[in-house]
Amino acid sequence: MTEDLRICFIGDSFVQGIGDPEHRGWVGRVLEATGRDITAFNLGIRRNTSEDVLRRCWREVLPRTLSGADNRLVVSFGSNDMTEENGTVRVGAARCLENLASVLDEGRCRAVTPLVVGPPPVVGVGAGHLTRTAELADAMGALCRERHVPFVPTTRLLADDPVWTREALAGDGAHPGGGGYRRLAALVLAGPWQRWIARSPS
Repeated sequence: MTEDLRICFIGDSFVQGIGDPEHRGWVGRVLEATGRDITAFNLGIRRNTSEDVLRRCWREVLPRTLSGADNRLVVSFGSNDMTEENGTVRVGAARCLENLASVLDEGRCRAVTPLVVGPPPVVGVGAGHLTRTAELADAMGALCRERHVPFVPTTRLLADDPVWTREALAGDGAHPGGGGYRRLAALVLAGPWQRWIARSPS
């Protein structure tokens, strides 16, 4: 009998793959490289913050899970939370971390195995946003370690990546093209992804 491995990817425009002319983003590239029979669902929505993701997470994820299947959830948000609007960030770091903890704790209760991909940098909005996002990513990583959840850091690595920054600045200042998404996919694949995907369901 074929294993029923189901993965929902939920988050923001980086999860959605905005800017990629091939419409694959990092999610499609990671799935392609994994080489497994996976039922995958891309639930990324542009401009979503952690508040938005928390609000919609389980009503979108649960219909895509199946009793007896190996149900997984990849979560990625935070870049939009750290964006300033009218002089204040959209969602404070403490609240963003609470939202992440809520998603992870609910996932444990529902036997959905999580992995978290840290927030990519938005290179076109200045150093302040990068500092806030990098500090948030560090705190996310610590929270995930406390809960024994795999975490993929991306913020500083992509901020220093010439392909990511060049493509983002050539576009809307935030989203790269195919090359940038390949770099992000490579970070995911080089991180805990392979161990996580090979793990037997709890």
